[in-house]
Amino acid sequence: MPASPAEWRYRIPTTPSWWSRHSRTLRLLALIALLALCGLVILGIVREQTGTLGLLVGLGLAVLPVPLLISTFRWIDGVEPTPWRNHLFAFAWGAFAATLVALLTNSLAASWLVTSFADADAQPRADLLGSAVVAPVVEETAKGAAILLLFLFRRRHFNGVISGIALAGITATGFAFTENVLYLGTAFGEDQLLGPEALHESVTAMTFFIRIIVAPFAHPLFTTLTGIAFGIVAALPSLGRTLRILIPILGLLTASLLHAIWNGSASLPDFTFLFVYALFMIPVFTALTWLAIWSRRLELRTVRDTLPAYAAAGWFDTPEPWGLASMRARAMARTLARRTHGPTGARTVAEYQHFATSLALLRARAHHGSPAPDFHAREQELLHHLWHRHSVAGPPTASAAINLNRYRPPRPPRPPGWGGPPGGGPGGPQGGAPGGGGMAPHGPLQFPVR
Repeated sequence: MPASPAEWRYRIPTTPSWWSRHSRTLRLLALIALLALCGLVILGIVREQTGTLGLLVGLGLAVLPVPLLISTFRWIDGVEPTPWRNHLFAFAWGAFAATLVALLTNSLAASWLVTSFADADAQPRADLLGSAVVAPVVEETAKGAAILLLFLFRRRHFNGVISGIALAGITATGFAFTENVLYLGTAFGEDQLLGPEALHESVTAMTFFIRIIVAPFAHPLFTTLTGIAFGIVAALPSLGRTLRILIPILGLLTASLLHAIWNGSASLPDFTFLFVYALFMIPVFTALTWLAIWSRRLELRTVRDTLPAYAAAGWFDTPEPWGLASMRARAMARTLARRTHGPTGARTVAEYQHFATSLALLRARAHHGSPAPDFHAREQELLHHLWHRHSVAGPPTASAAINLNRYRPPRPPRPPGWGGPPGGGPGGPQGGAPGGGGMAPHGPLQFPVR
């Protein structure tokens, strides 16, 4: 026995405190209450500025692009989709918290700028400076806070550039929605004051055309640059501490600069806005769209190139990696499972696809020299989930790959010589149960990790 209890190495376990048992639920409730409070305050501010009818008109018009934008970013994130709760938080943060912070900060900054310029042109100069300098930094920082929070507290679901683009885009979609409600409601109020004689030059119609038709992707475009920066840090965990801080800051500054160019061009006379839109914003939008699609295809190619090693070890049937590397084959597999096993089967296949993608990306990251600290534990967990769903999800996945010609079986091998193995590879010709190739069930794949 040790000389005193202070030297004991094994202590009597204590009963967890009330806070330890309920802290997660309380934090969730506090977050919901905070966002709801921000939403109520924003609703009151917008109603005060636009009136009840203007608020309703603004809501009805501003909601139109939201389903398209969210569907677009969910599609981009479709290879390894982020949980809905993360995207719901991102949208709510952008629509309520970020908008409230930006509205209050921009108002205070505008008032301070007006008092700082003691001349006749104080108001125009303050408006231009606030719109082109203050507002971009404030708004992009407020939106970027959601990305930072998800990066810090939901790190497991934030694994690359695609995740950053989707989270940033949905956050900015929420911000743009609330901002459009305010602008469209205010424009409707101006039309009401001008009366029927001004219908041929409706302020509401012009605002709707600019903000909803011409530039619905404006705010998502700006904030996407911040999301890409965080995605780079997430995809390269071997980066040094300095780079892990500098890259997000650089992304935020670039987003603010792009936002400032956009706001500044709208404040300049003549056709400056159209020139900036055509010669600058459209090329940037095209480049970021190409980056998102290329990153999505890269993830699918990673799935196709990485999973055959697991198929050779018996964890998948041979055609499955090709079925998992095609979004069309994935959709067909879910349809086939739904016909056979109902909605539960389709959900099982969707889970199977998600775990398989996570496994491929985890292995690819390790293969390129930056393995996760708990790589083997995570690999075993993913293999465990996959194997328990394989009986339901494996056959439709393989069938979809074959039916869509994503997989073509190799030529049959020559008959084995005397004493040669009669089967194929590990696990038998059909890639049977794991362990057929000498690997323990749910064990990690044993090829070198650099």
